[in-house]
Amino acid sequence: MKLYPTWAAWLLCLGCGMAEEWQRLPSLPDAEGFAGSFAGICDGALVVAGGTNFPDKMPWEGGRKTWYDQVHVLRTPDGPWTVAGKLPVPNGYGVSLSTDSGLVIIGGGNAERHYREVFLLSLDAAGQVTTQALPSLPEPCAFMSGAMEGTRIFLCGGIRHPEDTTAMATFWMLDLAALERGWQPLPPCPGPPRILAQMAVVNGAVYLFSGASLKPGPDGKAARTWLKDAWCHTFDRGWERLADAPHVTVAAPSPLVPAADALWILGGDDGLMVDFTPKEKHPGFPRRVLAYDLKTGDWREGGSLPFSLVTTPLVVWRGHWVVAGGEARPGKRSPEVWWQPLPKP
Repeated sequence: MKLYPTWAAWLLCLGCGMAEEWQRLPSLPDAEGFAGSFAGICDGALVVAGGTNFPDKMPWEGGRKTWYDQVHVLRTPDGPWTVAGKLPVPNGYGVSLSTDSGLVIIGGGNAERHYREVFLLSLDAAGQVTTQALPSLPEPCAFMSGAMEGTRIFLCGGIRHPEDTTAMATFWMLDLAALERGWQPLPPCPGPPRILAQMAVVNGAVYLFSGASLKPGPDGKAARTWLKDAWCHTFDRGWERLADAPHVTVAAPSPLVPAADALWILGGDDGLMVDFTPKEKHPGFPRRVLAYDLKTGDWREGGSLPFSLVTTPLVVWRGHWVVAGGEARPGKRSPEVWWQPLPKP
């Protein structure tokens, strides 16, 4: 197979060890860190808002998950982090997407309920949080996947309520240039309904990778079926199945960012250690980098990340990928913030 020059160069970089390219930014100002946060860019600053952690004890020790509403802001790569205000409610596990006007925050929820609300978060002249309501989702939704291109936002899957044991077979679009139309239902992906997939939109094509479908487990709670299928949607051809990924990448940082003719998946949970014991000795989620070649439709693996972080957004800031916090292993969060320059075309 022919490799395009930039693509080949980046595969070589991966093979030599992608970890050498990543650098640490100032850690989030919380000893535990957060998973399920919203993150993106407002007024040129990196913003991380909401999320969850276990502040006292791990879940298998009887600890209770806590939801947060603080909005943290990093103006420059050398810090410091400041608190610019709060979300309307403590919230996590929704979708956040950066726009020129601020950060669009979509759905999410807490232990009792999931939300339909969608709003634009921005910073005023004093650097404090302001919000503007946008059209609400057709239904409450959390743990879904989202991506945008231009003014169009696309969402797939998720669950309506915290106790649900099946995922939503939904595919919605909102055009920020036509808010009066609200969220438009589109034909759902023919694959299994899912949560925590990776999404991207490139030249009008919506890509959907991996995630997990849900079913009732022996205890009546949701059990996961781990997926590695891949799909692409265009308005003229509908959904088309792509080559399966080499392995599962549930909850990898998303939305994916196209660079050097590829979509890059940074880690993700492959489900192979879901029953690992003792839980406090879990080594963390896989650190593999996986790339989908947009020109050939092939998958490539290579390199290793210096971090193990899932259920966290992927943000582009100052020409870098940024991964701000997340879940480092089951139950354990991290305040670490990492960034790496995007590959050049």
